Amino acid sequence: MAGPDDDTITAGDDDALYVLTAVLLTPAQFPSVLGDDYPEACAALGLAPLADGYGLVLGQDGDGARWTVVVDDVSLVAVAIASWDCGMEYDLSPDERSMVAALPGWPLAVAVAAPGVPAPHDPAPEIAEQQPLSPPDTSIWGPAQRRLGADEIALQWAAWREQIDDEEFRRPDGDAATEKPSQVDDEPAKGGDGGSEPRSGIQRVLAEARAYVDTPPPLGRVRSSFAPGDARTLRADGPGWSMVARTDDIAFVLLDEKPGEILPVGRGPELPGLLDALDKMAVRPS
Repeated sequence: MAGPDDDTITAGDDDALYVLTAVLLTPAQFPSVLGDDYPEACAALGLAPLADGYGLVLGQDGDGARWTVVVDDVSLVAVAIASWDCGMEYDLSPDERSMVAALPGWPLAVAVAAPGVPAPHDPAPEIAEQQPLSPPDTSIWGPAQRRLGADEIALQWAAWREQIDDEEFRRPDGDAATEKPSQVDDEPAKGGDGGSEPRSGIQRVLAEARAYVDTPPPLGRVRSSFAPGDARTLRADGPGWSMVARTDDIAFVLLDEKPGEILPVGRGPELPGLLDALDKMAVRPS
């Protein structure tokens, strides 16, 4: 996460917050590690899922305690993040009237600390008045790590895509994914039962994704973002699964029951239509 070195939010002489970073919490852009959809991510922070979303400002107070300031001025936070990503300075100082809540702790891992104050720590219980936020446990495979894996594929699409030989999709008996990604088409193999377990998992994911087209899921379950050319990058999540795809290419599926495995899905006869339909109903960054 990008962030400044010494921006501060001041709500009074003793309430300065040294800003370390900020993230958006909106239907189209939210830390997916917190949930499969926008309402679930909001619930993780005890927030109502407002249509316009929030900005989350993570920092330390003068004693070094971790705090997450929630603001409803989404545009201000978006401009700050864009500026930091471009290596520009930006003084992120939301107006007090835009502050929705000051939550103890951080919901995400932050690798930096404010200079000149004690090391990051949770506020004292008498100050926090509630259980401090903490990042989801990603040390073991589970929903949080599965979603982070999908995030990484979306960010590094070209690197993952170049590992896939399209000729492998034409194998009717393609092997199941083990230590390396395997090629699994979007239809069951004809002949033989090799790889039937991952295929059944992929078929379940595709069936649930198709159901989203007819019955819209919770907001943020399907998101569409920029991709090179005329394509879009699609991200869909559901109970126990995540899918990342390009509308003009293949898809990758991750399953809770398949720790660390990434299952490619060939275009086949059905995937293109499904991706187009999902893209039409997906939420997009404004």
